Amino acid sequence: VVADYIHAVIEADRTLYTTHVVQRMQEGGIVIAAEAWKRRNALPLPAQMLLLAGLHVEERGTGLKYRLASLWPIYEKNGPTTDFERTGLEVVAEDPSEPYTGIIKRGDKRYFKAIYADRAVSKACVICHNGHILSSKRDRKLGDVMGGIIISFPLPQED
Repeated sequence: VVADYIHAVIEADRTLYTTHVVQRMQEGGIVIAAEAWKRRNALPLPAQMLLLAGLHVEERGTGLKYRLASLWPIYEKNGPTTDFERTGLEVVAEDPSEPYTGIIKRGDKRYFKAIYADRAVSKACVICHNGHILSSKRDRKLGDVMGGIIISFPLPQED
């Protein structure tokens, strides 16, 4: 349930950023979103915004982590890093209605990990991913599962 709450906030933030900031600014000719956003004095792409926020949360040291990953990543670093992640991404690509969840161990600590389907929420997502030079998949449509949002947080230690 906790992961569902976290996911709801992450998904709402990115969807609203995508539709009410990026899309409106680009359509109004005010500013663009670009991969090289720092150099081009532009907005971060929605995926970059989510990844940056995830890094910021991780730096706070609470143990909460989240990131985007895909079976078809534009950059290899955004692919699955474990068998659990690969399986979870395969499962949510096939059936995006439910997250793939489990308890994993890292050292002597236990973590709850959930992978939620990440869909193309705007035409900007589709255009960027289909047109990117490094994209291995160029037939995406609005609403398609493009990967997953991976959330993990520590669980209390067992006695």
